[in-house]
Amino acid sequence: MAELKYTKDHECIFVDGDIAYVGISKHAQDALGDLVYVELPEVGKAVEKGGDVAVVESVKTAAEVYSPVDGEVVEINEAMADDYELIAKPVNEDGWIVKVKVSDAAALGDLMDQAAYDAYLAEID
Repeated sequence: MAELKYTKDHECIFVDGDIAYVGISKHAQDALGDLVYVELPEVGKAVEKGGDVAVVESVKTAAEVYSPVDGEVVEINEAMADDYELIAKPVNEDGWIVKVKVSDAAALGDLMDQAAYDAYLAEID
């Protein structure tokens, strides 16, 4: 099983072949609090690394979810629109927001593993 990878914007991804399951990290979930809305993109949407892929709104704030890779949205987690608690599940289970077909696997090398992400969180907290 592949490990989870992270961005400095607190996205979390799990890669299975050429499909990236994109969600948000536990740190981002804790910062947001209880979700009240998730705006999902259309299947087929082309996304760029660092570009908006979804929006999550909580009782505290709204936050964009950025794509950690270039590619195309191939599936959205429609269940999340009715069950916001899914966001708290691991991204490699039901906590993913979108699945993106990765067009450039080299971009995955820019992502942090768990140890690097933990070190990054220690720096910013």
